[in-house]
Amino acid sequence: MRLPPLQSVRAFDAAARHLSFTKAAEELFVTQGAVSQQVRQLEEYLGFKLFHRLPRQIHLTEEGAQLAQATTAGFSRIADEIERLTRVEETGVVTVSVLQSFAVKWLVPRLGHFRDA
Repeated sequence: MRLPPLQSVRAFDAAARHLSFTKAAEELFVTQGAVSQQVRQLEEYLGFKLFHRLPRQIHLTEEGAQLAQATTAGFSRIADEIERLTRVEETGVVTVSVLQSFAVKWLVPRLGHFRDA
């Protein structure tokens, strides 16, 4: 089975967490209409409704609640892994790459002051 568009899943996830298309739109920096359209696209792809839409409020359907648990856990796991992979260890070592002429004429004369600081 092909996966649905990631943007639709992200829009659904945000709307499910906030129970609001407007707040989801603010989080994703898009319009409320864009979130609504993305969620409808996901619903069409899946073949069932994810939200009960009422005037000025939305509620998750049973299927929507199940999918929301999965998307929240999935995005959280991805975020944790990205954090782990990009964490910078503090080694106390600074590496500087410059042109040789710049190093000789400007950088090297100032390294003593840097080391003393």
